[in-house]
Amino acid sequence: MSRYLDMVDSPQHVKNLTLEQLTVLAQEIREELIRVLSVNGGHVGPNLGVVELTLALHRVFETPKDKFVWDVSHQCYVHKMLTGRKSRFHTIRTTDGLSGFASRSESPHDCYGAGHAGTALSAALGMCAARDRLGTDEHVVCIFGDAALTNGISYEALNNIAQTTRRFIGILNDNAYSIARNVGAIASYLNRLITHPRYNAFSREFQKFLLRLPKGELALKLAHKAEEGFKGAIAGVGLRPAGREGESTPGTDGRGGYGNPVLFEEMGLRYLGPIDGHDLEMLITTLEFAKTCQEPVVIHVLTQKGRGFEAALKNPEKFHGSGPYDIRTGDSPPAKPGTPPNWQDVFGQVLVKLCRQNNYLVGITAAMPSGTGLKYLEKAFPDRYFDVGIAEEHAVIFAAGMATMGMRPVCAIYSTFLQRAYDCIHHDVCLQDLPVIFCMDRAGLSANDGPTHHGLFDIAYLRCLPNVIGMAPRNEDELQDMLFTATLEKHPCFIRYPRGPAEGVPLKEQPQPIPIGQAEVVEPFSGKGHPRAALFALGNMHSVARRSAELLRAQGWDVAIINPRFFKPLDTGTHEFFGRTADVVATLEDHVLMGGYGSAVLELYSDRGITTPVVRLGWPDQFIEHASSVEHLRRKYGLTPERLVEQIRAAYERVRGLTEQVDPAVALPGVVQAG
Repeated sequence: MSRYLDMVDSPQHVKNLTLEQLTVLAQEIREELIRVLSVNGGHVGPNLGVVELTLALHRVFETPKDKFVWDVSHQCYVHKMLTGRKSRFHTIRTTDGLSGFASRSESPHDCYGAGHAGTALSAALGMCAARDRLGTDEHVVCIFGDAALTNGISYEALNNIAQTTRRFIGILNDNAYSIARNVGAIASYLNRLITHPRYNAFSREFQKFLLRLPKGELALKLAHKAEEGFKGAIAGVGLRPAGREGESTPGTDGRGGYGNPVLFEEMGLRYLGPIDGHDLEMLITTLEFAKTCQEPVVIHVLTQKGRGFEAALKNPEKFHGSGPYDIRTGDSPPAKPGTPPNWQDVFGQVLVKLCRQNNYLVGITAAMPSGTGLKYLEKAFPDRYFDVGIAEEHAVIFAAGMATMGMRPVCAIYSTFLQRAYDCIHHDVCLQDLPVIFCMDRAGLSANDGPTHHGLFDIAYLRCLPNVIGMAPRNEDELQDMLFTATLEKHPCFIRYPRGPAEGVPLKEQPQPIPIGQAEVVEPFSGKGHPRAALFALGNMHSVARRSAELLRAQGWDVAIINPRFFKPLDTGTHEFFGRTADVVATLEDHVLMGGYGSAVLELYSDRGITTPVVRLGWPDQFIEHASSVEHLRRKYGLTPERLVEQIRAAYERVRGLTEQVDPAVALPGVVQAG
């Protein structure tokens, strides 16, 4: 028997189905999500939670004319399936396949691309302002999660909506989670809002609207009695009085007591809800009403992250963004024997080790306890662990404040997310020369996620700032030494390392400090062979350098391998020595070439009058797409040993050819870029 899903290829098909058929379609979509994502991995829980909401949106509105703006957009898989991309859904997050996020280049139904939280309200308001200015009549619907309300940008937008436009539809998708469970006063506020005895803020106009519909009286009764249903359906929701423990304060106005819609209504937004985000009929009715409103509206929708998949309900943090898994059990495939631990787990365990020795160390994360490895600190030292929610700017300034009091805060934030707090790094940390330690996971590629998550720009945006100490370990033992070294410094320290398994190098019992700005000569020139190449491999590029050295030596070259360890300050002595003794210098970095480590070496050589040709291996001046693996993208963009050897040989031959034709005293250096 064919599925309704097999017949749905466009939003128009959704409009042609009955409510009963849509309910069946919702179940079929969940089954398809669970099946496909068990192979590819992806954002399982968030998408299982918005199936009915997405169906209702497409039933009521007409994309691409009407605009759906998804915050983060990791929950738009169902939207993709309903907008002509169902046949390609099995390719999601793979090479040449669908993106795991909304992408303007992928479909006209994706009106705004995203991958970071907190952007949707501002973007949607910008669209509304443009619409009003142009005199068009499309609807703009902003779907933002409760996690977005831990992000400051969201409040900047909320502050401007009512004074900017009369027609704005916001949907607060409240599932109590960002990646981990939400934290802070906003999460508590929304919880009180849900459980308030008089929370159902349906307006008189909405009641009249319901009564005009078939079965309207029944719908209105259901709306007024929804509290009991929500309490039964949404796990973990409980009454939390704002007074002293055990002291009830009924009837308060939301300013410190039980919640009410004051947060939104005092900003000039009409509040509707909360409503059950899995009740298709209620969702459709509410969205139809919102279309008629001539004032900004926020609809508070309660959804269940992972709905329909028991494993995702039991482990919402894992299934926020999961790799492949067993559909029956939810278990991830076992790692191959001998697979090293992931970099973030090494970091997390080392931090706990150092915290046992240093009472001034604390850890700070922006809603990423597992992804950064700080879950180990949370378990071992919960009073020294701080999760500030999706608020990177606050995390950095919060750390700066702690540092002024003699603490040693460790901010564990992905490279791509730390760039959101750039002014805070500049103004609050570096300008004051405060000893905040930044551990930047995902420095390099996050292959399946794509350009919003690749950490390819941090060296460029950091090395121009005074007082910065920037490091990149080549293995996990060196990561331990670098973190220990950072705890001894009185300046801002940044440590960048990639996603995925580390190198399998055992850790010393006691870490050792590294002299600031000192490189490590891993393999010096042997004195055998000619010409000579010096390979400076930063961080995780050491394996590429080793293989490149093997290929060059097989062709008669003498090769030295140097581990720079620091991208700021550079070891000027070591770089200058090899710049003057090698025939070709190569720099290798998992970073864009523009403004990166290789650029720093070129600047040094220019200042010192060193004319040795420099080959730079790194990423080109463009945003790198998503793919199934890091290896695929490295091959595509030439970050391979074979390509590096080819460029080194070409640089040498070019300079040798020039010296045969031109007086060596006036020969210019050759600079070749690989990547």
